[in-house]
Amino acid sequence: QVQLVESGGGLVQAGGSLRLSCVASGSISRINDMGWYRQAPGKQRELVAVITSDGNTNYADSVKGRFTISRDNAKNTVTLQMNTLRFEDTAVYYCNAGLVTGLGVRLYNLWGQGTQVTVSS
Repeated sequence: QVQLVESGGGLVQAGGSLRLSCVASGSISRINDMGWYRQAPGKQRELVAVITSDGNTNYADSVKGRFTISRDNAKNTVTLQMNTLRFEDTAVYYCNAGLVTGLGVRLYNLWGQGTQVTVSS
């Protein structure tokens, strides 16, 4: 079974830092884009950052200059380093990936279970 498992969420004061990690496990042939989304209470899920298999990145305007996404293709992991956190960054953060399983099945939109990030003001 292919799945994404996040870790690293928690409670931090405004101005602090957190590092989120996500590992894709199971029989995987190839991982395409990997990304992080977030959903705050009462709001829609939004893109935070995405990274292609070649390492090209894209960020939401609200996190540019504060968050950094990276990936380790050998370990099937994607990481989100979050610095200078703000109260409005509080949300459940979800890992997302498009991949091809070892059996050749394409999964275009695989989601992790989410990890809570809470920033106190």
